[in-house]
Amino acid sequence: MSESLQQNYARGGFNKRLQPGQRPALLVIDFVSAYLVEGSPLYGGEGCASARLGAIALLAAARKAGIPVIHTNVAFQPGGRDGGVFFRKVPALACFEKGAHPDLAAFGPGLEPLPGETVITKQYASAFFGTTLASTLTALGVDTLLLAGVSTSGCVRASALDTCQHGFIPLVVRDAVGDRADGPHEANLFDLQAKYAEVVSLAEATAYLGSLPEQA
Repeated sequence: MSESLQQNYARGGFNKRLQPGQRPALLVIDFVSAYLVEGSPLYGGEGCASARLGAIALLAAARKAGIPVIHTNVAFQPGGRDGGVFFRKVPALACFEKGAHPDLAAFGPGLEPLPGETVITKQYASAFFGTTLASTLTALGVDTLLLAGVSTSGCVRASALDTCQHGFIPLVVRDAVGDRADGPHEANLFDLQAKYAEVVSLAEATAYLGSLPEQA
């Protein structure tokens, strides 16, 4: 009898559980209207719309727990030269050229940053690449990063991988990340759980935040 995919991965030594720490932060990745508005080249359909609701709930729990909250968005100079090969590979990113489509670049309803929350503007998939994110998290004493945002197979995956590589425990919140299709969404969550991160439910993330000691 052939073994299942889960059995194969377990036999290979994958899927070890990572224990979250006591100093988390929340990273909300690129939750802007471009992924939520029909007609946008980046429109993510029901997958992203559902993830927005999960992200709103997660953001509220993070704010209640008093942990640092960081948002990312994307912006390119006109022509996209600062986006390099990535900009050339994905023409849909042209909607983030400065001044081109301010409505699409705006944060999604219910996910707007509050005063005091950090906003990092990036040009590439990972929230860490070419930004101050790692230094900011280190200076805050963060040991664990909860991730929400879009898209699962793109910027969420890239940011989760770099979270691991920078030495922070990545908690990808399944109900708060979304993609334009179920296949890439599920495949990337499976792979992240197997190798780089913990994929947790919104209920698990909320319970974790509620168990934390009061944050300084």
